[in-house]
Formats: sequence, structure tokens, C-alpha cells
Amino acid sequence: MSNGPWTDKENDLIVTDYFAMLVDDIAGHRYNKAEHRRALLPLLHDRSEGSVEFKHQNISAVLKGLGENWILGYKPAFNFQMTLVDAVARWLALNPSWLDRTKPTANAGVLREAVPIWIGPPPTLSNQPPPQELEQMLHIARKFNVAERDERNMALGREGEERVLQHERSALRSAGRADLARKVRWVSEEDGDGAGYDIASFALDGRSRLIEVKTTNGWERTPFHISRNELAVANERRSEWCLFRLWNFAREPKAFELHPPLDAHVSLTATSFQASFH
Repeated sequence: MSNGPWTDKENDLIVTDYFAMLVDDIAGHRYNKAEHRRALLPLLHDRSEGSVEFKHQNISAVLKGLGENWILGYKPAFNFQMTLVDAVARWLALNPSWLDRTKPTANAGVLREAVPIWIGPPPTLSNQPPPQELEQMLHIARKFNVAERDERNMALGREGEERVLQHERSALRSAGRADLARKVRWVSEEDGDGAGYDIASFALDGRSRLIEVKTTNGWERTPFHISRNELAVANERRSEWCLFRLWNFAREPKAFELHPPLDAHVSLTATSFQASFH
């Protein structure tokens, strides 16, 4: 059996096969991993089934770094070669609609339901992956600018905001505060962007909750963009403002909240500069 580096052709073949399975996996359709491996083997350079399976785990790790869904049955395996990252990038370039998806069509009706979102603890130093794994994923995220990608995906952002709007109203009604639920506003939809937050909601005691929603299909540590105006409002209205990070959106939305000061939770990196004439 071959132990040599995978060629670009082999990488392209296995990445295409992986995405074929991932489409079925996300949609909840049945598929057979062993059949996929056996069909793929004759096209490769004398690779073993074990080698193919491990490569599928490498692809899961690449997709995790890219802030994308991966096949849950293929646990991410790291220390992969960057040529595999390039192969995934080639597939995504040939299939641009993949990055524009939000919820799968089969589950579109679920989006409208006021089902509470699972809210867990935010990422911290204590729950981060091993340093080598984290660095490899962050390197990919920086190289392909996944934060900008999510920011440009208007459909993803809008559906994320709508999902959080329904969550806030549902949570208030469930707690016996239907009076407050009726007053929750989708500010970015009704008034347009510029307020520094997307949703005006309430705590159970009636205090204002100004929610800025950031949505990704990726994992909880996928980087995100935040504007100068959003940061300014966060600092000016610290007791009211919060960042609602919605992740794993295309499959099973989960979330955590960050409260000001944001630099206590995340590293803020300037990505552009304003130029003015002397």
C-alpha cells in the first residue's frame, strides 16, 4: 500500500466524495461510508481503506478550521498537509452555493418556530483545543478570512437574527412575561443597520437587552467581524448590550453570549484603516 503524499488529483477525488456524504449527512439522508470508500479506492494510488478513512477525518479538521459543517462520524484529525486545504478550497470555489446556504431546505419550517436555542458557556482558555490544533484551525480561518465570508452572507445573517428574535420572544413568554415579549423589536430589520445592535429585547425584570447577533455555520471559535459602531455602542451601553454568538446554524443552532468589555473575551484585530488627507 502507498504511504506517499497524496496527489492533487487524489485530494480532489476524496474531497468531492466527502462533500457528497456531507450533503446527505446534513439533510438526514441515509448513506453508507463503507460503500463510498470502496467506490473511491480504485481511483486512488494503492491506498488502504484505513488511509482513506483517516483522510476523511483530516477533511473534517479542515472544514472545522474553515468554519464549516463536517461529518460528525469522522472526528477531526489534525496535522494535515496544506495541499488538502487547497483541495477543499478548490471544491468550494467550484460550488459557491455551498457557502450561501443557511438551513437545509427540508428543515426550513423549523426556522420559524419559537424553539429556545441552547445557550452554553463562551469559549475560554480552559476549554480551548490543544495548542497545535487551535493554531492550525486559526491559520486556516485567517488565510481564507472566514469572518469576512460570514459577514458577506446576508441570508445567513438575516436568518440568524430572525432565529434569535423568536428565541427572545419565546423565552419571555415561557417565563410569564408576554407583556415584554410583545415589545421585542427587530431593530436592524425595522430601522436598518446603524443602531449598533440588531434586536431590542428585555431581561425578565424589564431591563433593556440590546442584542448584536453574529451567526456562523461553523464551530464556536469561528472568528467574526464586529464594526467600530457596534464596539462603540457596546462600550457606551455596557449594562444593556450583549453579543449573541449563534453557531452550528445550518445543522443545530447553538449559542453563547459575550458581554462588554469584549476585549476581555476576544482579541480585537484592526482589519482596515480610514485614510484622510493632510
